Amino acid sequence: MGSLPEPKTAAGTAGLAALLDRPESALVALDYDGTLAPIVPDPEKARAHSQAMPALARLARRIGVVAVITGRSAEAAVRLGGLDRAPGLEGLIVLGAYGAERWDAATGALRTPPPHPGVMSARAELPGLVRDTVPSDQAHIEDKGVALAVHTRRAADPAGTFQALHDPLDALAARHGLTLEPGRFVLELRPPGADKGRALTDLVRETGATSVLYAGDDLGDLAAFDAVARLREAGVPGLRVCSGSTEVAELAEAADLTVDGPAGVVALLTALSVALPPE
Repeated sequence: MGSLPEPKTAAGTAGLAALLDRPESALVALDYDGTLAPIVPDPEKARAHSQAMPALARLARRIGVVAVITGRSAEAAVRLGGLDRAPGLEGLIVLGAYGAERWDAATGALRTPPPHPGVMSARAELPGLVRDTVPSDQAHIEDKGVALAVHTRRAADPAGTFQALHDPLDALAARHGLTLEPGRFVLELRPPGADKGRALTDLVRETGATSVLYAGDDLGDLAAFDAVARLREAGVPGLRVCSGSTEVAELAEAADLTVDGPAGVVALLTALSVALPPE
């Protein structure tokens, strides 16, 4: 496999081999924040790694389907990543809000669900709850439209602020029929039913992919890792890649292969495009 890193599991090795053997029917799906883009204190400044789109475009010429599956809104991922301006990614699919939203580069069409009443109700309560729980400069609210996120990375004590907010936000989510999704110094309130595992599985079924690679960095990506495991049991080989972080040990433990953050993801995508058989 040339310069490709070796997966640490037999199932991951088989998944990588299947992708290289039949790239035209493979699916490569990646998270955005922490995987294609470095984690930054301000979510609105989360730009894709400078080489991420060129590396993804080179691979897209050889792979059946390339997709981004993110907890962000699809619109935000497209805008911040410049995905609508990336040459070579004309077939890209972006599934936002854990699969509840979809943007297709081929048409530019964006599909979003109707507003969830629980999100609308929680939106009115959230600022006051956060203000009453922690000092006003210790948490930042991000309104994703279809979900609400509270970030603590900017706090003097990010972990302590995260813990202080967890139970009050969990109670708020329960009152409004929402799910609380913890992540890397972020707590997200979102409608139930959508997760990256379901989004990935549905995309495999839609495209008829015969192998799958999924790369992510956070707790929300565990559902996609679980989906890859179920797909492998059903006969679809797969590779689970962790965009490495000491903040999320659970993901690295579940991964077949761990790379060094977005730069490592870019290196992996580049190595894959080199290792594929000549066109």
